[in-house]
Amino acid sequence: MSAIVRVLDLEPGKAPVVSLSPDDVAPPAPGKLRWIDIKEQSEAEMAVLSERFRFHPLTLEDCLHFDQRPKVEEYEHYLFVVMHSFSCADEKACDAEPQEVHLFLGRENYLITVHTSEIAPIEALWKRATTDAGLAVRGADFLLYLISDVIVDANFPILDRINDSLEGIEDSVLERHDPADLTRIFELKRTLVLMRKVLSPQRDVFAILARRGDPRISEKTSLYFRDVYDHLVRIYESIDTGRDLLGNALDAYLSMASSRTNEIMKRLTLLSAVFMPLTFITGFFGQNFEHLPFRSDALMYGMVACCVAIPSAMVFVFKRSGWF
Repeated sequence: MSAIVRVLDLEPGKAPVVSLSPDDVAPPAPGKLRWIDIKEQSEAEMAVLSERFRFHPLTLEDCLHFDQRPKVEEYEHYLFVVMHSFSCADEKACDAEPQEVHLFLGRENYLITVHTSEIAPIEALWKRATTDAGLAVRGADFLLYLISDVIVDANFPILDRINDSLEGIEDSVLERHDPADLTRIFELKRTLVLMRKVLSPQRDVFAILARRGDPRISEKTSLYFRDVYDHLVRIYESIDTGRDLLGNALDAYLSMASSRTNEIMKRLTLLSAVFMPLTFITGFFGQNFEHLPFRSDALMYGMVACCVAIPSAMVFVFKRSGWF
């Protein structure tokens, strides 16, 4: 499958220009802001980036192997940033999958994004950038902030779905004992663990970007990265809260299961206690005596009376004690 390369040029006072030509994958002319977006990249595209931008081989190697943790690396002429986004194929929150995106922020007022699949927040921002010429004045660092902001904020709807699922699980666990709830608990727990594993280092990335002093990020833009960092802190706290609630739901489920098992065992024990006198009476009178019960009316009626009276009395006592 061939790569999809698109180039967006932004210049103050002029309409944005979109190009699909690989020849435009190069540093922009002075006064222009260039956003290069590469999807389903291959070694050919990485070779072009190496030739025209002189990126370090390690960063290009990372772009060919999408298994990196969120990070930011500083080089002489550019910043290399790895971020992750989450997406849901359907309305189930437990189906959240991470999507990796690599970004190059250069001193020459360009931004390059590399990803293996379509990422909805980036697509939405691309459509906005093609109609907003004012982004050219803000610079490539502000464009990096916009991408970071939409990627991070895309986690909030997923967490809202998880919270809604948690509320449903809590109500279901307290109302009835359904083994499907246990499956849902572990699915959501696995999703939260994955999000926590990914977003924890990503929080550190934006803590670095929010610091002032990097020549590729202006002081004004660094304040915006601080806002993204605050959003990640909120997300991280929400994930921890969700994990605690899932732990409570799991404890409640196990407690309800144990209580139900104890109730069943109690009823079986009481039932066994009721039948124990019957077993004794029938076993005793069933022995090979000289006067068998059914040869003596008095003994027969006495045995039948005991078989009725004793269990009835036991059931009455158990009910009065609240055991049944």
